[in-house]
Amino acid sequence: MPKRLLLIALSMWGCVVSAAPISARTEQVEAQLLASHAVVQPGQRLTVGLRQRIAPHWHTYWRNPGDSGQATSIEWSLPAGAAAGEIEWPAPSRQAIGPITNYGYEQQVVLLAELTVPADARPGGQFAATARVNWLVCKDICIPQQVELGLDLPVAVVSLPGSDAQELARARAKLPQASPWPVQLQAGAQGLTLRWPAAAPTQAWFFAETWGVVAHSAPQPLARDGEQWALQLPAGEAPLAVGKALTGVLVLTGAEGARAYRISTTVAGPGAAPTGDAPGLAAALLLALAGGLVLNLMPCVFPVLSIKALGLMAAARDSARVTRRHGLAYTLGVLASFALLAAVLIALRAAGAEIGWGFQFQSPLFVLGVAYVLFAVGLSLSGLFDIGASVTGLGSGLAEKPGYTGSFFTGVLATVVATPCTAPFMGAALAFALAQPAPQLLAVFLSLGLGLALPYLALSLWPALQRWLPRPGAWMNTLKQGLAFAMYAAAVWLIWVLAQQTGPDGVLVALAGMTVIAFALWLRGVLASAWVGNGLAGLLIAFALAGGAWLPQAGPAPPAANAGFEAYTPERLRALRAEGRPVFVNLTAAWCISCLVNERVALSRPEVAAAFQRAGITYLKGDWTHQDARISALLAEYGRSGVPLYLYFPAGVGTSALVLPQLLTPGIVIDALATPVRPSKE
Repeated sequence: MPKRLLLIALSMWGCVVSAAPISARTEQVEAQLLASHAVVQPGQRLTVGLRQRIAPHWHTYWRNPGDSGQATSIEWSLPAGAAAGEIEWPAPSRQAIGPITNYGYEQQVVLLAELTVPADARPGGQFAATARVNWLVCKDICIPQQVELGLDLPVAVVSLPGSDAQELARARAKLPQASPWPVQLQAGAQGLTLRWPAAAPTQAWFFAETWGVVAHSAPQPLARDGEQWALQLPAGEAPLAVGKALTGVLVLTGAEGARAYRISTTVAGPGAAPTGDAPGLAAALLLALAGGLVLNLMPCVFPVLSIKALGLMAAARDSARVTRRHGLAYTLGVLASFALLAAVLIALRAAGAEIGWGFQFQSPLFVLGVAYVLFAVGLSLSGLFDIGASVTGLGSGLAEKPGYTGSFFTGVLATVVATPCTAPFMGAALAFALAQPAPQLLAVFLSLGLGLALPYLALSLWPALQRWLPRPGAWMNTLKQGLAFAMYAAAVWLIWVLAQQTGPDGVLVALAGMTVIAFALWLRGVLASAWVGNGLAGLLIAFALAGGAWLPQAGPAPPAANAGFEAYTPERLRALRAEGRPVFVNLTAAWCISCLVNERVALSRPEVAAAFQRAGITYLKGDWTHQDARISALLAEYGRSGVPLYLYFPAGVGTSALVLPQLLTPGIVIDALATPVRPSKE
């Protein structure tokens, strides 16, 4: 605690002594730099924001200022080895002045950017960044203005979040989201028509990023077109030809308020057939059911298979009626968990967050909690303490009511450990679900849960299938104790995930918590008074859980010089594609077991690395262990709601990406590299 306070104090001192002030004021605009972290670490990527507080009736400008104006620009001066990303623009509003329409911001705006600290920055030193900011502020007259702002942040082994972190998070939540549905753009006599399938908006407006492709002042009529909505975009002074790309922001206003979406599509000729339609609800339900079935075979679900298998074996000596009830209770636990997960997704989506499958594992607190649960279940299977039928659904109490509760929570545990995995068939179903209203999203998630529960449910409902199971006996206790090590292995993996998210200090917190939990459960068993034992154990476990509040926050570590890949950024991908170089993109996460298995059995193999080298392929790796809006955008662009995603862009300018399967082998990857070049659809 004293060390942490000292670091925060140093950060405040650093901001004071910066060569450039952190804020500046003109008569019309007050500008200030915001930083997500008060203390940074070598190689860290942090978010910074330029906040402009604008006087009433004045406005500054978006990246495309409209009929007149000038976009705000930031020129960074950084130490060697540091890097700055492009400005991330929130959706603008329209400012109409007579026949002129401008795109910009009134009252207040926060423009975000990403800064990368040099990998060789020395702990104990300072990370200094200076921004020369230019903007044009207009009312009846326009005034160009320039200020120079600075940040000076201490460098330490472990980073610490700053007081601006929450404001920057709110600003990021307001950024345009990736389009959750396919869009079509068609050329016509008067301009362009943008079509999309979505819930009914009351108003719509498209802000083109490029000046002149759309008439800024002309109305944009909105109409229903069959199962889609159509927005007319009158041609501007520099209209797009067929085959050219249009990018911009589509703002839809409906019952839930205004939502902004990033749009990137290609102009099709008159009469062109729509492409890229998403699956319908019936198809999405079938895909989700199949994906849930396959989840039972994924490595992330293996630890809970031990509990399921032992439960079935033990239940074989009970009546068929009791066995069926256990299967239904287990299924209810799975479906209830998926319904809760869907409800959380709906709530986060309503709040403007960009979320996807497995998003909860981006929270270090959630990872720590699941690690504690798996560790405790392992201790129970090892015989340190008896959770009882009310939790595991094992033993002679299966026929009693608490056993049904145990089967229910076994279904909950199965869902929790399944969420880091993405099985085949799930991608299209989840992408469809996340773009739909709440009832359809809930239906797809329940179908996915039913698929996960179906094998266990079938075995419990049809006694004939149980004849294939071994006879119960004394060997089951030995097997139960041996399978505890699967739980320990899962807990070790989650601690490794936590290390990627929080660094060594997070591992210390987790291991200390596990030690306290083990001691609490042992103490519960040795004390003569059950009341005293349970009370002390409860207090110690509560203390271990409270330790999660001390988890540090660390950004993703930069790749090592000999890692064989580069960190994914949209800017780097665009630059490589513009040069016509072949690119392989791997979007992954430390908590995604499917991703880790694919890297071990395929992408890290010498023959694959040699094939990459022969073809001159640049390997880009995007780490979604932490929430990253840029990776979320690329996932959404290719119809995915979670990792893994593997893309191969062959050599040549304007080539289309080949999407590889979610389960890889060296042969699949090498064969993909030989795929003929296809023209881009972008």
